[in-house]
Amino acid sequence: MRTVELKCGEVVPAMGQGTWMMGERPDLRPAETSALRLGVELGMTLIDTAEMYGDGAAETLIGEALGDVRDELFLVSKAYPQNASRKRLAVACEASLRRLGTDRLDLYLLHWRGSVPLAETVEAMEALRSAGKIRHWGVSNLDPDDMIELVGAGGRDCVTDQILYNLTRRGPEHDLLPWLEDHAMPAMAYSPVEQGRLLADLALARVAEAVGATPAQVALAWTLRRDGVIAIPKAGTAAHVRENRAAADLILSDADLAALDDAFPRPQGRGPLEML
Repeated sequence: MRTVELKCGEVVPAMGQGTWMMGERPDLRPAETSALRLGVELGMTLIDTAEMYGDGAAETLIGEALGDVRDELFLVSKAYPQNASRKRLAVACEASLRRLGTDRLDLYLLHWRGSVPLAETVEAMEALRSAGKIRHWGVSNLDPDDMIELVGAGGRDCVTDQILYNLTRRGPEHDLLPWLEDHAMPAMAYSPVEQGRLLADLALARVAEAVGATPAQVALAWTLRRDGVIAIPKAGTAAHVRENRAAADLILSDADLAALDDAFPRPQGRGPLEML
């Protein structure tokens, strides 16, 4: 498994496991549990979740599925923006820890920006870190102007910005990704196959056929082509996990990348940061 180094020096897998919309259906629970465990066995030990996902159902699933291998994991969760204040962030964090069945998070993120001032969120995150409840903190869905404000508000220890980034969402390449690289903050790419919508694209299918891979694997390999990008695809079955894991070893040629650039050109100029 390729790795990405955080600014603190810690190394994490370049591909982790997302859990959006997992843990919400009892009939899928056995397959989802097996998928998460297999992913860990295959080196995808970074697990991303959020208090928002199923109102905590995804966190509960992770706690039940992976509690006995907790020390092998790099656990990431996210707080609602309304919970990012001095008073509420500690309460939200404790609730996530309880559902996950652990005493600490490896990384805690502000899910998106709300009305709480960034300086207050930084203070609340640092208090949690000092208390040993979290090891690192970061943000999600913040654009370059937000990131500049965050650093100016004392947020120099932010370790990542989790963003929507895939073949059809290339806007961050103009400004946000270069800014993050300049500040030694890896980007964490969610929905790297656009929630499956990319898989029907004919141009992507042609490249996949040429390299002997699936469209999903090509889309994931494209996302991972940049240093300092972590992909967190979701997989609810063992077969899907194996497919994702193989994508981490797929290297696309210059010709493959050129074909994808032609099919999925990045926007000509800067635009608003997209979210799902």
